[in-house]
Amino acid sequence: MAASAKTLTLENCSLNGEWTVVGRRRGKQRRHVPRIKLPEVREAWTPADVSIDTERVSKLLQKLEICMNRMETSQFYRCFVEQIENSETFNCFRWVLGSESEMQVVVYGIGSIDSYETPRLQLSLLLLMKRKFSWMGGIEVFDPILSGTESRVLQALGCSVLSVNEQGRRCALKPTLFYMPHCEAELYDNLLHANQEAATLKNLVLFGNSFETYEEHASAIKNSSIVHSAGHILALKKFTREYKIQIVSDDSFKAFHDSSWHFFHQRA
Repeated sequence: MAASAKTLTLENCSLNGEWTVVGRRRGKQRRHVPRIKLPEVREAWTPADVSIDTERVSKLLQKLEICMNRMETSQFYRCFVEQIENSETFNCFRWVLGSESEMQVVVYGIGSIDSYETPRLQLSLLLLMKRKFSWMGGIEVFDPILSGTESRVLQALGCSVLSVNEQGRRCALKPTLFYMPHCEAELYDNLLHANQEAATLKNLVLFGNSFETYEEHASAIKNSSIVHSAGHILALKKFTREYKIQIVSDDSFKAFHDSSWHFFHQRA
């Protein structure tokens, strides 16, 4: 039986202290991030395998149902929901929502949900969140490796499959949760580059690899490729409020290890 939906209200929605969002100051440039024009890369996309196998659709839907049932009864899921519902994290979601009642959801890099269990676990967690929290809005999904069959399954589950490869460069014009577990650093960096200004950064919530880990790696290995591929991650790390996900079972480790919630603010 589905858990009752939890609705965000706007009572006591301020974070600890007064916060403003990173913005451009007249006459100055942000020191650590080069001010270059972000190329508008929006490539039309269709699956390489456009065929739809109805038998595979049925079997994959069954696999996902089993996966969701297993996830919903797991200790990992209980801890995950408790973390979202605790007052500190919950207030961060409320702050991003502001006066909006729903938060759009964008999924990048989910992988092949037909071929591998890890993407199925990651998708199952998101679908359970959608069922649990009434403030979660429509879900848009993109991964260039998705097949026609997988796209049909996602649509059957209530998701929209994008027909454009945005390469992570979606501007968050309204409150948006970007669900990106275990994506490449470049994809996170593209997202932050597109949203580094105050008007959109304040609307962004990111679920993905820990920024603290990127920073630790860059500090430990000075010439690491992370320094070049994650420049915006490192530059915005000091404006990021991060909450690491607790891994409480081996089943969830491969799908969610080193994952965190990220919210973006700057002290006044």
